[in-house]
Amino acid sequence: MEKILNLDKIQEAKVNKTYFPFFSVTNSFIDNEISKRLTKDFPSISRGGSFPIEALKPGASFIQLVEELKGNELRSLLEKKFDVSLTDKPVVTTARGISRSKDGKIHSDSKTKIITVLIYLNEEWNHESGLLRLLRNPKDIEDYFLEIPASIGSMVAFKVDQNCWHGYTPFEGKRLSIQLNYLYQGFLSKHNMRHKLSALFKKIPNILKK
Repeated sequence: MEKILNLDKIQEAKVNKTYFPFFSVTNSFIDNEISKRLTKDFPSISRGGSFPIEALKPGASFIQLVEELKGNELRSLLEKKFDVSLTDKPVVTTARGISRSKDGKIHSDSKTKIITVLIYLNEEWNHESGLLRLLRNPKDIEDYFLEIPASIGSMVAFKVDQNCWHGYTPFEGKRLSIQLNYLYQGFLSKHNMRHKLSALFKKIPNILKK
């Protein structure tokens, strides 16, 4: 089976530790044909928020991408780049399909997380807003040191610490992404329950309409 992730390119990416440890890759996929399949196979998401992959119905290439993200090869690269041990650490994968005006507020990730990996799956991105910004502080969305493209294959990964501030300017509409997190032991059930409850509450308006 042909690989989706371009592990050589990911391996070559340099970790920047100026504000918090991270690296980014403009196009993390092997080729454009794979990118087209991934766009087609992205699961249907009609509401804002994060959804656990298990609650969605993606196509084959999307499922393969998730498996590669969770796989040993990428895990080993992340361990070396961020000097952490991820062996036997729980993994959570979620997807987003719609951005709401309230999304993108400045935050640093939960202390239950060790590593965050984000990959965007938008065919193209012609909007000025909605681009993830890596920030110098938690107060000013304009005080960013890097803006991450939201086009297909764009990847950013960072080690979670108290200074990993990020966010994006308000955007409403289709904004496709996958997020993978390695967690500290003991927090998997908490994360799974939160995402399952969130997904259930998002379905309630549709159920009431029937």
